[in-house]
Amino acid sequence: MNGEIDKAATMAPFGDIGADKPGYVQAMFTAIAGRYDFVNAVLSFGLDAGWRRFAASQATTGPNGLALDVAAGTGELARHLARKEGRATVVALDFCPDMLSRARAKRIAQDGGDRVEFVLGDVLQLPFADGTFDCVTIGFGLRNVADVRAAFREMSRVTRAGGTVVSLELTRPVSPFARVLHALWLSRVVPHLGRLISGSREAYEYLPHSIREFPSPEEVKIIMEGAGLGDVKVHRLSGGIATVHVGAKADGPGRPPQ
Repeated sequence: MNGEIDKAATMAPFGDIGADKPGYVQAMFTAIAGRYDFVNAVLSFGLDAGWRRFAASQATTGPNGLALDVAAGTGELARHLARKEGRATVVALDFCPDMLSRARAKRIAQDGGDRVEFVLGDVLQLPFADGTFDCVTIGFGLRNVADVRAAFREMSRVTRAGGTVVSLELTRPVSPFARVLHALWLSRVVPHLGRLISGSREAYEYLPHSIREFPSPEEVKIIMEGAGLGDVKVHRLSGGIATVHVGAKADGPGRPPQ
């Protein structure tokens, strides 16, 4: 079982990307940055906004807290975090400059946008000291990292003792019948519709492969526990097509309470 998790946590989810996965993913998101939010809303039938709100609700920021959203993309989850408590500061980190540019352009018109700071960086090498943040979140980003286990270790490292790590990811439905319909939607409809809206078919051929080969929610829970996160809760949303994991950082040195 652990061997299977190890393999799933480090394997390339599309074709033979191999060691060049970071470059592949960065180029892919650069190509779709301009239409990313719109395509997400269309392909999820608008459910993605509610999923992000739920994920943000599970994060323990506190009124004057400091939160980190990694693989932040265009900043939607970071915005929900900033609005959650009213005075929390959120650092939004992504390794794709074009996605961060979109996020910066949007923040002026968004509630809480003035409390979001943007950093170009990699979730596998976070440029922050141990125990810096009250919570760390990642939304729809784990499928795109080269090493899921290492990503959770880094997120756990920069979280203070007692803080939370929250992951929102696309997964496969619980019901066998729903899984069949979901697989057909992903393989037959999503690539064509994604290309029509975004202009990139490859990005939306990658999507179903990345979902299919990503570790199951149960395996992700085990990975999180191995990264020093305890009391891991698994919340399956919309019949399991999205899943939120919430883990608490074990006691130890961390950022002093604010």
